[in-house]
Amino acid sequence: MTGRHVVHALAPGFCDAASVYLLQRWLVQEQPVTAADPPQIEARRLALRIGSDSAEDWDRLLPVGEVLVFPRGTPYARAVATGQTQLLDGVDGHTFERLRRTGPADAGVTALLHSASFLIVPLRLRGAAVGFIACTRGAGKEPFTHGEAVAVESLGARACVALDNARRYERERRTALAIRRSLLPVTGQTFESCRVAHGYRPAGQDNVIGGDWYDVLPRPGRRLAMIVGDAMGHGPESAVAMIQLRTAVRTLAALDLGPAELMDRLDAVAGDTPGASFATCMYAEWDADLRTCTFVGAGHPPPLVRGPGGPAVRIDLASAGLPLGLGTGRYEPTVLHLSEPTLLLLYSDGLVESRTSDIDEGITRLAGALDAGAESGPDLARPDALPELCRRLLEDSTAAHGADDRTLLLAELTPGKN
Repeated sequence: MTGRHVVHALAPGFCDAASVYLLQRWLVQEQPVTAADPPQIEARRLALRIGSDSAEDWDRLLPVGEVLVFPRGTPYARAVATGQTQLLDGVDGHTFERLRRTGPADAGVTALLHSASFLIVPLRLRGAAVGFIACTRGAGKEPFTHGEAVAVESLGARACVALDNARRYERERRTALAIRRSLLPVTGQTFESCRVAHGYRPAGQDNVIGGDWYDVLPRPGRRLAMIVGDAMGHGPESAVAMIQLRTAVRTLAALDLGPAELMDRLDAVAGDTPGASFATCMYAEWDADLRTCTFVGAGHPPPLVRGPGGPAVRIDLASAGLPLGLGTGRYEPTVLHLSEPTLLLLYSDGLVESRTSDIDEGITRLAGALDAGAESGPDLARPDALPELCRRLLEDSTAAHGADDRTLLLAELTPGKN
């Protein structure tokens, strides 16, 4: 967007054609490292504007996003290496040949080839070149002056700040997305005697990842562990705590501990993990052979279950449990016996709690939404039924525009035959 603003500010009022290029190494590294006289530079075309209503297909001839190599001796490489503006009375030989090969029969390209004045202004940030602006004027126009070059340098200096901010934001966003993709399980999973789907919506519009987490872990003896947790907050600090708690659960599950003992040890881990104290979670372990689902809560909203005829109801836990990291007591399991296929819903409080309603009202509405979705949605036997139901529950939640992350895990539990 910044590059487009720059070229629109320059062409066609100031010059006939304007383009912005950024060094490829600056785009992929934190700091550019350029030799005093590099053999070549690689730069990506960020934006281009030629005239105001040109008929040429410039996106095809000179596509934005294209990475070009500029050898030593070209005005582009000189501008980057020296940090000095290059003012010429026409395009250089390298550019001439490149344009001639690009569109030899295009009138617009021919006009560029015969430019009467050519200006290359380096873009400098904290003393290092990060790219350049190129401007051309055609025959019959006044050549660029030193004063005009200074004006473009001033524009470039302001643009550099915005470009750097945009690059940093994009790097942070890519990092957050990579973390989320690597940590959250694949949706629409199918296990023996159980199908699982899950969904997540970060709080607000600017957050990509927060403190909510969920996981599905196969365990020995055809058992399946499912967990939804919530570290306090929804910023990067909460995400770090979430990562540590999720990793701890996976490690403890590999030890084949019972549900209550696993939660006891997770409580101890949270007490020694910065930012993880007061995190909540709900752990469920499904055993299709025994036809039991065992729940252990740590200060988290209760699960919802729905049999074939409905309605959805909340599970009355033996103990709600205290949040993790307090180390004040043992966690108690609640065992539910199931004889028919049942829907199980684990969720975070962001789905049921808002500033305008208490959590009990939110849970009741969520149970109603689960009933409505199961009755009016696609046949649950369809492969996409559970993911579709998850999407509907996330979109229809009373806290859809709340200030907390929203996470849910939906499972269809099918008891084994006796």
